[in-house]
Amino acid sequence: MKCLHRQAELSRSQELLRSARSQQVIQTNVKLLGMEGDQDLQFLLQGGDLLKVRSTSWKKTRYFRLQEDCKTMWHESKKTFKRNQTFTIDDISAVRMGRQSEGLKKNTEEQVEARCFSIMFKGRRKNLDLIASSEEEAKQWVNSLQKIISNINNLSQQQKTEHWILGCLRKADKNKDNKLSKSELKDFLRLINIEVDDEYAEILFKKCDKSNSGYLAGEEIELFYDLLTHREEVSVIYGEYAKTTGFMSPENLVDFLMKEQREKASLADAHKIIEKFEPDEKAKEKKLLTKDGFLMYMHHPEAMVLNSDHREVYQDMSQPLNHYFISSSHNTYLMEDQLKGPSSTEAYVRALLKGCRCVELDCWDGSDNEPEIYHGYTLTSRILFKDVIEAIKEYAFKTSDYPVILSLENHCSVEQQEVMAQHMSSILGSALVTSPLGEGMPPNFPSPEELKGKFLIKGKRLNKLEAVFAPEAAADNDTDVTEEEESNDEDEDEQKEEEKCKKKKKLKLAKELSDMVIYCKSVHFHGFEDARKNLSFYEMSSFKEGKAMTLAEELANSYIHHNVDKLSRIYPAGSRADSSNYDPVPLWNAGCQIVALNFQTTCPEMDVNQGRFVVNGKSGYILKPAYMRDAATEFDPITLTRGDWLKHKTLHIMVISAQQLPKVNKKKSSIVDPLVKVQVFGVPADVAEKETGPVENNGFNPMWNENFQFDVYVPELALVRFAIEDYDATSDNEFVGQYTLPFHSLKMGYRHVPLLSKNGDVLPSAGLFVHIMVLDAE
Repeated sequence: MKCLHRQAELSRSQELLRSARSQQVIQTNVKLLGMEGDQDLQFLLQGGDLLKVRSTSWKKTRYFRLQEDCKTMWHESKKTFKRNQTFTIDDISAVRMGRQSEGLKKNTEEQVEARCFSIMFKGRRKNLDLIASSEEEAKQWVNSLQKIISNINNLSQQQKTEHWILGCLRKADKNKDNKLSKSELKDFLRLINIEVDDEYAEILFKKCDKSNSGYLAGEEIELFYDLLTHREEVSVIYGEYAKTTGFMSPENLVDFLMKEQREKASLADAHKIIEKFEPDEKAKEKKLLTKDGFLMYMHHPEAMVLNSDHREVYQDMSQPLNHYFISSSHNTYLMEDQLKGPSSTEAYVRALLKGCRCVELDCWDGSDNEPEIYHGYTLTSRILFKDVIEAIKEYAFKTSDYPVILSLENHCSVEQQEVMAQHMSSILGSALVTSPLGEGMPPNFPSPEELKGKFLIKGKRLNKLEAVFAPEAAADNDTDVTEEEESNDEDEDEQKEEEKCKKKKKLKLAKELSDMVIYCKSVHFHGFEDARKNLSFYEMSSFKEGKAMTLAEELANSYIHHNVDKLSRIYPAGSRADSSNYDPVPLWNAGCQIVALNFQTTCPEMDVNQGRFVVNGKSGYILKPAYMRDAATEFDPITLTRGDWLKHKTLHIMVISAQQLPKVNKKKSSIVDPLVKVQVFGVPADVAEKETGPVENNGFNPMWNENFQFDVYVPELALVRFAIEDYDATSDNEFVGQYTLPFHSLKMGYRHVPLLSKNGDVLPSAGLFVHIMVLDAE
């Protein structure tokens, strides 16, 4: 076995030099973050010991501190080959004070509550559960981390790029002499996702090596950085309109906004933009916009591809609840697959923070008379029903104020159903809807506006709601408590299905739980005619995806009529053991409101779901088009007869360039060959996909300049997805990043498109640059 090499001891002078350089790097990054003299940042840079908690028996002291780049947290590891472990501030989704994580609740005592905190990560990385030596220290860690996360998130695109490039330069400078040799320059280019041939590297190097010293230092590195980050395509656009001594005047800017961006703009608007985005004080005084100021404005959310008005709640929220598409999750408790994956309250937290408004609870009898949640007949882990309700209460309304539906899949005995009812009543309190709003029997659903901050229970009910007001109303004979079929076979014929239903053990329903079901009573579906004649507005059916898809294809108009009056919930087939997802679009086209997907699974279907609900303030409710709320509607997404829905548009998209795409493969030598796919989703006539050619070995600033044209016939239901993939000639392309948004939320003109990771988180420095034009078709 090879012996492990220890690093050579540094001499005193080398140590002092390294320390001075380290301080210089820290100062540069601190300045960039605008945190000079900040005590919280100094606390993190100094670091300290924390107790890391993994189980009741594994609690070990580890030293944590922020590294010189002011972006990476380091902590020691006692493993031989893992001397240090790091994570970036960008990886953190939240820092939570107290024993809020499952790990801390399970593995620590209540008396350490005030000293505990958890770092939650994006994606599937496990939480970091920590205990500080005192309550004050725990608060200091939490406040300091939250402050630096906020500061990094608030950096402009240009500052983020500078911060990232500085970090890469630091990594490339192997001998830490603040100089770049030719080989270090090539390492640096690989780090930022560009592979250049030796000849081009030589040209770049010579251009910057003004001192002919054979390495780059100081201003030469700055020149190299400027050459690297020069955006030729933006310079051309800027040059077209910078008519005032080479700069943009307010008049020039208004000209650009009206002609290119198709926006209504006044001189007052232009003055505001210059005041807000121009970094050069002298130019600002002269009321001029430099190229840097123009680029900073173009990267700001208000100038990007998503209509900034749609970032807030802009739709009418006073319509009945069933007139909205509702962001909905299936098997919400799962973090991974549905055979052996872990169940976790954290999965509910993540779904709710993503704006999900309908969560599912699979409830089974647990020990000590405490109901549990897990996927029945599988090896998934179990969590307490009570803990889930507490997590839901805590996080339900952090992203959206609009109502949350708790969809109960009930397998519990009457005794434990009573416990469920007690927990919901005591934990959710007055926020739980336990009687109809207003006086008397309601004629239809209340609106999301009326239900703000409220919880609705969806489940079985022993009688009709009318019985509350007319005691002689008949009891319900549809008494089996579960509604999702356990079957994995989509194609089972109806006869087998009926026999199975008869054999299924009928579970009794607790009155306390039944009485909590007001507006979302679960009933079996026996056809549209039966539903129209026999079901009240609040009686809703759940459809397995195969059945729902068939109805959406063969009886689309009938399905739309059904959903004008009632709610429909769709759920994935049991055969999806890997928790994959079906395409939600055909079901939205049929007016289905609660189209439940596996939120824990990263896939294009979840991207499209996130894109559908990215607008209207991420409220989780999207108002259906008027022709899907009209009882006399003739709309059919399949046949597309003439009507209000037909508004034929031509969408022109020019894919221009991309910036700072992440590496797909973490290997240093691996560089992406990016291509861009533009996809349109909607009614079948609108579904289309076009793609650019790949750009070889350049994930830093690839250029395409390719034009695409799409026909969109029903724009109100259409979504547009921009996806970047790493081209591979011999196997499937790999995902790099994507962004999906409703067609009606696209802004015209030159626009930057933010890019999201597989998990739906923003990739900090990456982006796509496009030109968009929407015209009425001839």
